[in-house]
Amino acid sequence: MKKKVLYLLTISLLVAVLFVGNIGFKQIFSLPEGFLATYDEIESANQKHVFGSFVTAKMNTTEQVSVGEKGEGTIEFKLFGLIPIRKMRVTCSNEEQVYLGGVPIGISLSSKGAIVMSEKMVETEDGLKWTQKDVEFREGDMLTEVNGIKVNSLENLQQIVEESDNGEFEVTYLRANKPHKAIIKGEKDASTQKYKLGLWVRDEVNGVGTLTYARKDNGYFAALGHAITDGENNVEADEGKVFDCQLLGVEKSERNSPGQLRCTFLTSDTPKGQIEKSTQFGVFGTLTDMEGLIDPNLTIKLGGRLSVTPGKAYIVSSVSGIREEYEIEIIKASYQAKADDKSIVFRVKDKRLKELTGGIVQGMSGSPIIQNGKLVGAVTHVFMSDPSKGYGVYSDWMT
Repeated sequence: MKKKVLYLLTISLLVAVLFVGNIGFKQIFSLPEGFLATYDEIESANQKHVFGSFVTAKMNTTEQVSVGEKGEGTIEFKLFGLIPIRKMRVTCSNEEQVYLGGVPIGISLSSKGAIVMSEKMVETEDGLKWTQKDVEFREGDMLTEVNGIKVNSLENLQQIVEESDNGEFEVTYLRANKPHKAIIKGEKDASTQKYKLGLWVRDEVNGVGTLTYARKDNGYFAALGHAITDGENNVEADEGKVFDCQLLGVEKSERNSPGQLRCTFLTSDTPKGQIEKSTQFGVFGTLTDMEGLIDPNLTIKLGGRLSVTPGKAYIVSSVSGIREEYEIEIIKASYQAKADDKSIVFRVKDKRLKELTGGIVQGMSGSPIIQNGKLVGAVTHVFMSDPSKGYGVYSDWMT
């Protein structure tokens, strides 16, 4: 009798293990609220049993979403189609078609703060003098507050400093994205009789990235895929401009040397569009002139994370001087409950790209990642130890 009971318990345990093993708890509970999904992605996920053999997902919206539009809805996961497991908010899309990017652009941002270039001496009535500072400022340090007042521009900083009565300044600055405090005792400028901090600073950041996509209806664009940095600090900005960019050549990547696209652009040129926000996942705004940046004949469906699986994919880049697709292999598509710019790990397979660049180089960030006919992400980083490998961000975070 005991052997029979033990046998039944063993069988029951095996059935339970097999049953639970066929429920994708990790896939279900790692999805963040508001993630991007299309109707066919949900249907495909159910057919492929992405969430387990016994689980189905159903997307519900309060109103029908037209092709090319996005709306808010919910997605509900049910066991055997009956027992609720999780219900969550989702951004639902009905196969939006966007213009494909893949070309380098010049980026100019007005930073929220003053970026230190170097220390300098002040011309006083007693000759050139260094201001007294209790820290040594480094290139790239970003001043964010002076005497408790936020620094928003060079003009704003100058006004704060020149209105001081005693030349004593408590400065808040960022180094490696961490806030620090410093005390500066200013010196009076001989010509203006106003106090000076004794720092060379600027409030603009210029660089090169790659356009990911642009919307057909309103010119909204996304580019870069990761935060803008200047030295050790991420640069926050609410405004900026994008410019046409000329590719001069490529410095190839090597182990521990990421290489770069050698490009040039002039901020005195007429901008191609306005940057409206800079985030952890790149720059976003509106293109007012798409000529040279997009091909009106090149459109693609915008997909979400459910479209991404390990296997063959492509990145789109203009490293050769023309926009081309290059084969990659997606090694890993991470489960991300929180936003992150390292969603995808991939390896460059295309020999042409390896010969041109050595793999991934600086300036390719934002290059679209395409899988199964959908734009599912963008290139963000290169592996320093192996430039043939890189990271990508899900398109979810760039819409």
